[in-house]
Amino acid sequence: MTERFVNAGHAANAKPRFKTVVFDVDSTLASIEGIDWLATLRDDAIARESEALTNQAMAGEIPIDAVYTRRLARIRPTGAELLMLGDAYRETIVPGMPALVRDLLDARVHVHLLSGGLRAAIIPLALHLGVAADRVHAVSLARDEDGTFSLLDGEQRLATQQGKPQVVNALQLRGPVAMVGDGSTDAAVRGVVDAFFAFTGVARREKVVAVADAEANSADALYPLLFET
Repeated sequence: MTERFVNAGHAANAKPRFKTVVFDVDSTLASIEGIDWLATLRDDAIARESEALTNQAMAGEIPIDAVYTRRLARIRPTGAELLMLGDAYRETIVPGMPALVRDLLDARVHVHLLSGGLRAAIIPLALHLGVAADRVHAVSLARDEDGTFSLLDGEQRLATQQGKPQVVNALQLRGPVAMVGDGSTDAAVRGVVDAFFAFTGVARREKVVAVADAEANSADALYPLLFET
């Protein structure tokens, strides 16, 4: 099979079901969780703690607000490490996602990236996929006194549990709108978009799947959800 969807011979001519498609990034477009990846640059204890907190938050067991700055304070990433994370995102793109994004853009669908991840690292991934920087909505950091980026740059709604629905509402996206993501913060958008699709190709979270309009475990499985076939 080539990189493109097996049915993409007619996908380019297929009618998209949505005017706007919003993608989560971590464990959706890329197979890593960015902050957890940064934690692996520290000792094992910090890496294990970060992964456990992320898993609890994405499964809906605790709000992301309770862990976001706690993880950053433990990791204290440098500017160089944020650039390394940008490379890691591009290297871990989920198979088929570049073709899917390209097909959506070719069909004149507005594609946005909506993430609780770190904007500085996500922008290179977005540009690689052909998504403009002004359609990337993620968390911006500020430099701390020690030169690391462990502080939020003012109010960052996407570092909170209800941040994604708030941002989607504020963007006034062209409808109908679909959201694709794997975590509880993505599922929170259900109700303010026309459809929420749980992406389970990297991680499957039962509470997220339970509230989704449909589940897709690969980029190929997203095609019939996003295009009329």
